[in-house]
Amino acid sequence: MRCVRIAILCAPLAPPAADKRIPMSDTPPDRLALDPRSPYYDAAIIERGVGIRFNGEERDNVEEYSVSEGWIRVQVGRSRDRRGNPMTLKIKGTVEPYFIQPA
Repeated sequence: MRCVRIAILCAPLAPPAADKRIPMSDTPPDRLALDPRSPYYDAAIIERGVGIRFNGEERDNVEEYSVSEGWIRVQVGRSRDRRGNPMTLKIKGTVEPYFIQPA
């Protein structure tokens, strides 16, 4: 049994999915996060710059957003959780993302 498990773990990996990337459009993604550990993190889009208009006001402290679900996540003061990450609060409302820099 151990030999079989080791053979499976040592099998060559598939090539990275970066070769299959779709070119960037003028529409920001439906969901985006600033935390690199999140599955919704995208460094290329964050480098380009995304602005958020929430309930008609410009917000610059957004950690994560979702347009389809209608919420943003913002940092709460300077408090941290036990792992050292900033404490966040989810606020519901109308979310309108836009690109700051043209493509």
